Order: sequence, then structure tokens, then C-alpha cells
Amino acid sequence: MDVPTRVPPPPGDTRVPLDGRGLTLPALVRLADATAVPAVDPAALDRVRRARETADRLAATGRWYGRGTGVGAHRSVAVDPADETGHGLRLLRSHAGGAGAPLPARTVRAMLAIRANQLLAAGSGIHPSFVTALTDALRLGVHPAVDEYGAVGTGDLTALAQTALTLLGERPWLTGDGSPAAPADTGVPGEGVRASVPVGGAVRTAPEPQGAPDGAVAEEAVLPTPLEHPVAEGDRSSGELPAPVTLRAGDALAFLSSNALALAQAALAGHETEVLLRATHAVAALSLAAVSGSPEAYAAPVHALRPYPGPARAAAEVRRLLGLPDEPAAPGPAPAGRRIQDPYGFRAFPQVHGAALDASAALRRIVEVEINCPTENPVLTPDGRLYHHGGFFAAPLALALDGLNLALLKTAQLSAARLSALSRPDLTGLPAFLTTGPPGSSGTMILEYTANSALAELRSGAAAPASAGHAVLSHGLEEAAGFAGQAARQTSRAHAAYATVLACELVVAVRALRLRTAPPATPAFTLAASALPTGLEDRPLTGDIATAARLLPLLAAL
Repeated sequence: MDVPTRVPPPPGDTRVPLDGRGLTLPALVRLADATAVPAVDPAALDRVRRARETADRLAATGRWYGRGTGVGAHRSVAVDPADETGHGLRLLRSHAGGAGAPLPARTVRAMLAIRANQLLAAGSGIHPSFVTALTDALRLGVHPAVDEYGAVGTGDLTALAQTALTLLGERPWLTGDGSPAAPADTGVPGEGVRASVPVGGAVRTAPEPQGAPDGAVAEEAVLPTPLEHPVAEGDRSSGELPAPVTLRAGDALAFLSSNALALAQAALAGHETEVLLRATHAVAALSLAAVSGSPEAYAAPVHALRPYPGPARAAAEVRRLLGLPDEPAAPGPAPAGRRIQDPYGFRAFPQVHGAALDASAALRRIVEVEINCPTENPVLTPDGRLYHHGGFFAAPLALALDGLNLALLKTAQLSAARLSALSRPDLTGLPAFLTTGPPGSSGTMILEYTANSALAELRSGAAAPASAGHAVLSHGLEEAAGFAGQAARQTSRAHAAYATVLACELVVAVRALRLRTAPPATPAFTLAASALPTGLEDRPLTGDIATAARLLPLLAAL
């Protein structure tokens, strides 16, 4: 599910700074949603220029993987220095072999922003014109066609090759709705912004100049374009296209060497999941109120004894949303006639949901590290040295995504358990399945089935962590893989399934509270009750679930 959750910018702010160091997850989401445009830091772009000069000097003194050699199993095959630019073009064309469904514009926009910011970290040695072209595409509201399949967590080679060929002019640009972006119409035949040329057509390449790196004319051609206006809502192109980039020696592998697509998918899925986890506090609080649950499991002294940040936060949020004190009144033995303790869905909620909060925070930390550092192989360090390494291997990202998926499964299981508990007269004191009609009425019975159907979908993905996969590629020289992209897609599916489970719980919790003589006067109940249908008769509940799902981001903001 690739639906935007808007991140409100500060009033009047329509620019997101890109400097290779400080891009945050919320700012990245704004670029993906086209509610802001990138603003490239001139100092960062100057670092990229200087790194390019260093790369040219180093490449002249010895072989450079992927520039003076082949790649993968061909890493020891030397490339004629006079053919390094042609070698780079063949590398891009041969690696543009993705397959599957085209990715949504929002995902590709996030990938473009991440790759631009990573390149601004100045570790790749790429020509700065690639940074400018990427940010121009974001500013103009166009994106390359990128296919879903092609990466295994050791670099998004097919997606970035397709992107690079688009930057060079070999593949067409697309607008936000997936249609081809046409050149601007000047009214004069043959004039206007350059159109893309078919795959296999001519592309500009340039030999490396002898002596000093790129001359004054070339440097002038890649100065950043001022970013004046945000992209219009709907991500539509104005008709202008980024100017085709000139490919130079060493640019091809420098551009490909990144997990920018997996990071984009992880960032968007992770952000949407953060919203859903915040909404869960409100839904669980309503369910706790509906069963007159004990506040003891949420007491601050309990969570001070085991100082995990996630459980303490989950308990504190439920207390805040229900107006409960940090310490319940007169703790001790339960009065006669009151449950001594609640089922796990209520009593263990802070521990289980808190683990999901911690997993979400861990994923955010990893994403924000990865989008702000160079991962290219080989990589240039700030002191001008070149290292061949394995920093492109996306094990930390894949493991964090798998951890979040498993944590989502556990908190979703408790949501389904609370939903079932709300249908039990012995816990609520209300009619079974919250019915109000003639004997035999079903009420909310079917929502247990719907929620468990979605839960099964979540379980099927989480039960097989993507990072457990294995691959031996390129004649056995690349004998492992991280599968971060696959894990990110599982997170997206898990988020969608969990949203359904949680929406079912919300429908039932609000119905149970409406049947009470004194529903709680809390913002969460007021918001949900004002939007959900009021009829309690047996009727189709599909619309109720859809409405509840739309309420979740609003509940998350309370």
C-alpha cells in the first residue's frame, strides 16, 4: 500500500535541504509526497566536485573497480582506459534488467531524493551533474520508470541503471500518474525541452579531459538550477524535463552502488507504520475503557522497574489518552467482585506494543544513517583515500525491517484478541457480539473473521523473514545477499494488514462504548464516534471498517 501520509511542513516552508548529512525521515516523506522541493547545499555540491577531481587523479594511478575493470565475476578483467566511458554505458544498459510491476511515483521520488543526498556525501567520485539532474527531476515532478524486481540487498542495480539511463536521455520520463512526460510545447516544430530518445538510441558521452579535470565549460554546465517552486499537488509535470546528463568515466558504477530503492521502500513503509503504531494507543485505550480494564498494568511504577523505552511510552500514552493518573488509586488487592487482572490483550499491551515501538525506532535510526552516508564501492574518504569494501550490503536494514514485521505481528495478535474480548458478556457486561436486535442477531461477530483473515496475511509474511534468504551470484564470487528490498515490501504488506485488524477493533470498541450508559469523554472516543455509523442493527460492516481505517491517522495525531 503506497498511500501518502502528509508530513505538515513549517508554515511557508517548501524546501528540504540536501547536504549529504542531515536528511530526516519526515523531510524525505515530504519530497516523496511532492509537498516540498530539494534545496541542494552549495558547499555539499562543491565537495562532490572536489571528490570528482580526486577520483580522476586516483584513477590515473591504478585500476579502479568498475571504472578500470569489469564488475562482479569480471572484476579482474581490465578495461582499456580509452574505453572507460563506453564501458560505463554498457554497464548501465546491461544492468537495466528489472522486471515486474512499475513502482509508484511516490516510491521512485523517495529513491531519487535518497540517491541525491547520498551522492552529496561525496564518497562516490561521481560528476556533480548527476546530483543536479536528480534534484531537477524532483523539482519538475517527473520520475523514471522503475520495475519492482531486480535487487537482492547488495545494491539496487536494476532500478538505478534504469534511472541512470533516464538521466542520460535513453529512457522516457514519467509524470506522477505514470504517463510519459512530453517536452514543453513552444509552438515551434522541433523546439522545446529535449525529448527522451528510445532505448538504444544515441546518448552523450564524454572522454575524460587530459590534464586538469573537467574544464570551465563543463563545470558551468552542471551548476545547480535554482529551486523556486514546489511541485504541484498530484505530482504533475509542468512539461519541462531535466537536461540529459553527460556520462563520464567512472560515473556508471558510482551511480549504481547504492540501496536507494530499498531505503525508499523502507522509509515510506516505516513512516506509515509509525503512524499506525501511534493510532494503536488510542484504539487500545478505547478497548480498555470498553471492558472497564484495570489501570494497574499501565502504572508508571510498573514500567520503571523494567526501563524499556517502548513499553513505558505505550503505557504512558494510554494513561494520557484516558486521563489516568501515573499511579492508580489505592493499589493492592482487588476489591471483591472486580477482576483481579485482565486478559493479555489488555494487561500485556504495553510490553507487546512497546516492542513494536522500539523496533520502529530502530528502523528509523538505520534508515536515517543510510540515507546520509556514502555506501559506494569503492568509496572515497574525506582525506582522499580510496577503499574497496562491502558497505553496500544491506544486512542492518533487512534485519531491522524483519524485526519490525515480527513486532507488528505480535501487537496485531493482541488487537485481534481485544476485539474478541469485546464480544464477551463476562468481560464487558454487554450483549454477546454487541447485538441489540432480535435473539440470534450476529452484531459484530463477522469482524473477528475479517480481522483474523488480515492477521493471517501478516503472519504469512512475518513468519519467513526476508533476511533469512540466501543467494550465490556472479560465478560464486558474491555468495550472500541481504534481501532488504524484499523485507521492505513485506513491511508494506504487513502495515496494510495490520491497519485492517486495528480498524476492526476500533469499530467494535466504539460500538461497545456506545452501549454503555456513560461513554468516556475523551478526544479519541469523540473523534471516532462522530465519524463511525451509529446504527446497531445487523448490517454490512465493510463501510464501517473503511471509515475506521481512514480515522487511524487522525487518532495518531491526538
